[in-house]
Amino acid sequence: MKHSSWYKAIVGGKLFILIAVAVLSACSTGNKDASDAKFSLYILGKNNKTYVVHTSNLDSGSIKPEVYGTEITQNYKGRDLIVRNANYYRLNAKTHLFSKFKVLPGEVEVESSFLLKNFSIECFKWIKGDTLLLTGLNAPAYNTPKFVLLNAATMKVISHGNLDIPRPSGEFTTLSIGLLEQRSGNSLLLGYTYHVSQDINNFKTSDTMYVSELNYPSMKLVKTHKDIRSTYPGGQNVIQPYSFKDEKQDLYFMSCPGIALGNRPELPTAIFRIKATQAETDKSYFFNISGSSIKNHAYGMWYLGQRQVIIRSERADLFKGLNDHYRTPHFEFHVLNLDTKEIKKLDLPLDKGTRKECVIVQGNIAYIAINSPKKGCYIWEYNIKTGSLKRGLQLSGETDFILRIDKLYDQKK
Repeated sequence: MKHSSWYKAIVGGKLFILIAVAVLSACSTGNKDASDAKFSLYILGKNNKTYVVHTSNLDSGSIKPEVYGTEITQNYKGRDLIVRNANYYRLNAKTHLFSKFKVLPGEVEVESSFLLKNFSIECFKWIKGDTLLLTGLNAPAYNTPKFVLLNAATMKVISHGNLDIPRPSGEFTTLSIGLLEQRSGNSLLLGYTYHVSQDINNFKTSDTMYVSELNYPSMKLVKTHKDIRSTYPGGQNVIQPYSFKDEKQDLYFMSCPGIALGNRPELPTAIFRIKATQAETDKSYFFNISGSSIKNHAYGMWYLGQRQVIIRSERADLFKGLNDHYRTPHFEFHVLNLDTKEIKKLDLPLDKGTRKECVIVQGNIAYIAINSPKKGCYIWEYNIKTGSLKRGLQLSGETDFILRIDKLYDQKK
């Protein structure tokens, strides 16, 4: 579901049809082919211009995106991207084109596009190989859950239709799908909740979240489970991740009742578990983040391995409301132990930007993108084994927000 500024905390999502991308390493003054780069950085500048930069290095150096990146014009700003194996996938809400881009030196080649009308992407999942599942809602009503299954290599639609979960009824007018996971070869889990729309900028979320098991690929409902311990399971994962599978294939996800998503701040942000052999939340597991020493809501969760996660939590004492939520530096990063529920606050500058794809895990290093007006915009390195922190690559010049950092490839030598 998208509700004006509630879901566009920094910039709205529009597909950029023609852009140029500079591909470089952090210390390079020339361009390289995308095959030589490992990471994609999506930058919003102080001048309200947007840039895309590719780099092979997050550990050191400095990049001015206005020099080495390439500007994306005002009409095509956005951050709701799917990045995989040097391809970019994106839905343009205005033209209704879902497109695949191949990044080349100095330009982006649009390999293929197809019309995807009246569809708003909430979540995506790579099912197997090049099979991509998109789940979302009809736009602009946001009251019918829908899916598109496609071959991303050929950009051919395999199937599409409505998801077999209940539409809003009674006082509820819209819904959100915040969790999508494949459990076995023929089973999917969907997490969702319902909303009462009060006006274009205001809504209230149900106090209940739902997890439905669907047959794949028919998308027919098998069973639905309710949980009233919190609401809004996960969020739009085209913008930020909220779930993962651990080494046992148990699924963990975060609820998001904070003002930037669920708008039920009296309910707790929490981590839930669905065991690998189950299709409902584990009633014996509940990691209450709001009720812990953090005492606030959080958005975004990244798995570090070995039962540890990083979360990005807000400081409610440092912002006045949603209107300054994205601009005011008030976000902190914490490392959580899923078993012991131990919490360690990372000694990082306060970050700004409501929802971002801002953590990449590579081996024993977690790279964390921080936007600090006082201390600069840096990629910080957190050593998972030793717990040490150090500053890495600086995004300087006109950089205001590092909106996304993505791996360009699933596996990179």
